[in-house]
Amino acid sequence: MAATTVASSPSLHACTVQEPRATLNRIHMSLHFTATLSLLYYRISHLVRSDVPLLAWTLITLSELIFTFIWLLTQAFRWRPLVRSVNLEKLPNNSKEFPKIDVFICTADPGKEPVVEVMNTVVSAMAMDYPPEKLSVYLSDDGGAAVTLYGIKEAVAFGRFWIPFCRKYNIKTRSPEAYFSMVDNDGGYLDWSDDLKEEEQKIKLLYDSFKKNVEKVSKIEDSVRQDRPPHVEVIHNNRNEKSKDKENELPLVVYMSREKRPSRPHRFKAGALNALLRVSGIMSNAPYILVLDCDMYCNDPLSAKQAMCFHLDPSISNSLSYVQFPQIFYNVSKNDIYDGQARSAYKTKYQGMDGLRGTVCAGTGYYLNKKALYCRPNHEDELVVDQVQSFGCSRMFNDSLKVLNQKSTNQDLIISNETVEEAQFLATCTFEENTRWGKDVGYSYESLLESTFTGYLLHCKGWKSVYLYPKRPCFLGCTTIDMKDAMVQLMKWASGLIQVGFSRFSPLTYGISNMSTLQSMCYAYFTFTHFFSFACLLYGTIPQLCFLKGISLFPEVSNSWFIVFAAVYLSSLSQHLYEVISSGGSIITWWNEQRIWMIKSVTACLFGCLDVLFKRLGMIKSTFRLTNKAIDREKLDKYEKGKFDFKGATPFMIPLTFLVILNVVCFFVGVKGIISNGNFGEMFGQFFLSSYILVLSYPILEGLLPKKGKKKQ
Repeated sequence: MAATTVASSPSLHACTVQEPRATLNRIHMSLHFTATLSLLYYRISHLVRSDVPLLAWTLITLSELIFTFIWLLTQAFRWRPLVRSVNLEKLPNNSKEFPKIDVFICTADPGKEPVVEVMNTVVSAMAMDYPPEKLSVYLSDDGGAAVTLYGIKEAVAFGRFWIPFCRKYNIKTRSPEAYFSMVDNDGGYLDWSDDLKEEEQKIKLLYDSFKKNVEKVSKIEDSVRQDRPPHVEVIHNNRNEKSKDKENELPLVVYMSREKRPSRPHRFKAGALNALLRVSGIMSNAPYILVLDCDMYCNDPLSAKQAMCFHLDPSISNSLSYVQFPQIFYNVSKNDIYDGQARSAYKTKYQGMDGLRGTVCAGTGYYLNKKALYCRPNHEDELVVDQVQSFGCSRMFNDSLKVLNQKSTNQDLIISNETVEEAQFLATCTFEENTRWGKDVGYSYESLLESTFTGYLLHCKGWKSVYLYPKRPCFLGCTTIDMKDAMVQLMKWASGLIQVGFSRFSPLTYGISNMSTLQSMCYAYFTFTHFFSFACLLYGTIPQLCFLKGISLFPEVSNSWFIVFAAVYLSSLSQHLYEVISSGGSIITWWNEQRIWMIKSVTACLFGCLDVLFKRLGMIKSTFRLTNKAIDREKLDKYEKGKFDFKGATPFMIPLTFLVILNVVCFFVGVKGIISNGNFGEMFGQFFLSSYILVLSYPILEGLLPKKGKKKQ
């Protein structure tokens, strides 16, 4: 598709507006909005005249108003979609000119986040194609498990052999598990020599030994400690002494398990990230950080340099907070029945927000300017004003902020015993008392979706962000492969976002007064889209009950108003289909997204709304729900075959099962009424709606039918 290039940085990166797509989107907005207004006029005018069943029409009109409101918010994403690219060859050749980067990796429970998988992420980060003296890797262990500390020590020991091997043969896939699991053996090297074969076999033996050792310890020492002191340990550091072997030099690696006491607020992942900010500040003090989920390994060693194509550009760097990469998942099946790839977000919405001063922060796979978490753009003086009141009473950390305020932070820091002791003090529960941490400093504690909400606040303060979707995925992770985990994850997101929508930080009030209208509309969409659940519930019950009784809610086919309803419906489906096809999807992708959208709307989204309601009433407390990252072979086989797995998701399925059964009963009784009364034209709208819902609901119907017993041998 043709695009218009936007003038940007001198050669480090390019930015293009997808003009044809933007123009088509705007034309579609005008036509669809006109049809929608006509539809609402039809509904409201009949309600005013009171010549229709008032309760049924009021409820169906309410649902259509909700659909319209959320549709209006969605149009902001389609206004000015951008695509970006980078020119790595224009970066400095001298490694001394690159800024330092701290990598933050967070884990919390070795039972749900397998240690071997976490360590693959650690090793892949250590192996990035970036000057090792400018790179530091920090692992936050919020479980305080002995196996995690053991695992990172083993990972560094293995890394002494793995990283030089990757550098020597220019291996692109630098997660050892991913490299040795590749069927096509596409390691990214240029040739397949005998030397490489021989060395690879040796590395494979070392990796198998590493896995065996960690898995053995995991069976004994995988318990999470809920009451513990802080522990900070430098696992690898060659900076205190000048290394003679530059080719095999490794980055700084630090393990941190912050203090946890049952009587003190823990602040979940936001608290861990803030502790990492402080600990890294006195150990490496890099101006930029890369935040990774523990299962999101580095798939392209050049990601740091790609991000620097933006952060080193003087035309945007002063106001650039972070460079966001998409979340791509290596275990997405061909059918992707749960929409694990989140195509709509990463291939449509994020590009749309990028044209409006920046996309949301996804929580992983982003390179962030540390200053953005401490001050407003071009207000570096805030870093040295009221430091103790804002940042706490650590002289060592406050001095690091003064250095961060300077243009260069490339000085070598000596990590002494005093530094480690101070780092443990910075990781205590009490350090943040009477400070601005979690409020105006660091990651915000206002929402459990710490990164997304913090990114929103950064945009409100005037910071910008960029979104880069390279051809080779820079980061690969593991998506959910069963209904239960998919629902739990979505309910967590829905609850956190809705809470923001009804807080003093609502995008419709706070946001719209601190950023552009279109950007605030995008954030409003994320916070209010889950109210689709109520509209879907109404549309899944009211027309069907009326169909059962022979009450018409839609115009007769021969009525000219029927064209308006048909136009709105077909327009919505066509727009969705266009976005799927234009982003590399297929008809099957489109259909699966339609189906899972309906399923999620009346399950996880509904429960997310109820979760917020119960919290407001004081009936439940905020809790952090950790998504299970362990792979179950039985679930995986079922997922790859395109079969829904409802095991363990029974509470979520109650409203969906009710709607499916209701639609089945109403459909057959309604069809019988049509045959008896001969009013097919009058009832066609409800007949079609019930038919469409039943087709979408086929997996649920299949799950409700009793399974045939196995034949005896």
